[in-house]
Amino acid sequence: MRKDIKTTEAIFPMPVLMVATYNEDGSVNVMNAAWGTMLERDHVILNLTETHKTVQNIKERKAFTVSIADVSHMIEADYFGVVSGNKTPNKFANSGLTALKSEHVDAPIIQEFPLCMECEFIEYQGGKYGCGVIGKVVNTTADEMVMDGDKVDISKVDAIAFDPYTHGYYKVAERVGEAFKDGFQLKK
Repeated sequence: MRKDIKTTEAIFPMPVLMVATYNEDGSVNVMNAAWGTMLERDHVILNLTETHKTVQNIKERKAFTVSIADVSHMIEADYFGVVSGNKTPNKFANSGLTALKSEHVDAPIIQEFPLCMECEFIEYQGGKYGCGVIGKVVNTTADEMVMDGDKVDISKVDAIAFDPYTHGYYKVAERVGEAFKDGFQLKK
């Protein structure tokens, strides 16, 4: 038997993405965004409203970075979601994290997050059904500690996902199958 649960945010897991930009004074701004994904192989899409300081910065600088939040920095990641850059301009400094300038785009890389996509701003789609920020990934960096040879080992990333049902964070780590292969077991 199934039961109506009265929720519209029903997709799980949702990524916990750290979107970083520079403010007009050159200081770092970071926000937590669960509403984002890959639009295609080398493009990201972030469903963000124009009222976010981050979106204003992206439009001004034409660049941003997207990092994957991890278990070790869950508190900082949540802080970036509960404190607005419009009201607390020094929120990144308050986090205690560190940043370095991307060599590829005019945006910061947060050193403590294990994976980071460096993005050029493509466009902002507004309106009732607008998608928000679209960016082209021009480079991706990974902390060597999460690498297995030349590939990222997701179990080492300790990525977290957002649960919209209970507003919890969950660790994403265990591999359970082989994509684009295991399903062939049912092919006749």
